[in-house]
Amino acid sequence: MRKNVLIIGAGGVGHVVAHKCAMNNDVLGDICIASRTQKKCDKIIESIQRKNHLKDASKKLYSKQVNALDIPSVVDLIKESQSEIVINVGQSYINMSVLEACIETGAVYMDTAIHEEPDKVCEDPPWYENYEWKRKERCKENGITAILGIGFDPGVVNAWCALAQKEYFDTIDTIDILDVNAGSHGKYFATNFDPEINFREFKKVWTWINRKWVLQKVHSIRMDYDFPVVGEQPVYLTGHDELHSLSKNIDANSIRFWMGFGDHYLNVFSVLTNIGLTSEKPVKVAEGVEIAPLKVLKALLPDPSSLAPGYTGKTCIGNFVRGTKDNKPREIFIYNTCDHAECYKEVESQAISYTAGVPPVAAAILVARGDWDVKQMVNVEELNPTPFIALLDKMGLPTEVIENPVPFDPPVIKSLESI
Repeated sequence: MRKNVLIIGAGGVGHVVAHKCAMNNDVLGDICIASRTQKKCDKIIESIQRKNHLKDASKKLYSKQVNALDIPSVVDLIKESQSEIVINVGQSYINMSVLEACIETGAVYMDTAIHEEPDKVCEDPPWYENYEWKRKERCKENGITAILGIGFDPGVVNAWCALAQKEYFDTIDTIDILDVNAGSHGKYFATNFDPEINFREFKKVWTWINRKWVLQKVHSIRMDYDFPVVGEQPVYLTGHDELHSLSKNIDANSIRFWMGFGDHYLNVFSVLTNIGLTSEKPVKVAEGVEIAPLKVLKALLPDPSSLAPGYTGKTCIGNFVRGTKDNKPREIFIYNTCDHAECYKEVESQAISYTAGVPPVAAAILVARGDWDVKQMVNVEELNPTPFIALLDKMGLPTEVIENPVPFDPPVIKSLESI
């Protein structure tokens, strides 16, 4: 049985991960929270203590400072903390260094987003092939359990795809992953995740159509959908992490990702992009200093974790799956809704961080008790979804399924080159 968890990253998602690990430390053991800025870790510990979430007081909860890009430092911290499970919720630039440290020490590795290099944006698909999957053989040879993309999307939505294939369909035609936040944070403009990583997603739209990669313009295809609980919301075809593994592991003709954006968000984003503030390429200012405009923008915008106290409304994330069962057409919508205010009441977080932070803890519990300790690198859809979804139901993210939902019929999507 695996024990002791090292959480790397002390942002909004790391905050939720730490709370939920503390609430399950009778299974997970000691918890170490590490970041470049140790004070951020200490604030999370204060929040856990304020909510009285440490289930077993005999287990340790403490913080450490670490540069996660420095592999020997991460190796030393894993050994010092005797951590057998590492949950990486830092910036995606650190994924490969943390994974290398896990391979060296034998620790379980988990992350919630695909690896990125600071100077490269929206590389050629499938993205996992560029970095993560190159280490598959080494993980298998060394018996390393590495679970990639175990947040919500990617993560839970991947498990829903596996569930659809396992229980609901004989053949799958299309999977449309829909992610909408029908909430209000009261700020003029903010992002729900790290602004730097968030805006880097909106450079190109790679989507999986008729079993091939298709390139589209950002925010160029809109659909309005009547979601359960939150009602009609606009969503836009967007590129996203999970498509890049689902295209390989799920037998479906088309898999697409749609994200909700309001008109105000798109207007501000358009202005910021047009004047160059969302660029990741460094520029030299008058004083001779070089800095990427996107890093300046990140410094100016609200910290996503600061949005939690005043956030109202709900999120709805779901998979609209179309295919056949017993030679008959079938459509289902597998989804979850999450309430911002309820999340804050429970763990002093907003719902976006909550939905991303609960799943890796559920996965850690499954690994700790042996269900998911697979001794190789996997994406979530390659694992048995049943115990994971059942555990999420108990931990605050229940799954709902609607048969014959409101139809979702996007237009025919052709390649950019043919438009």
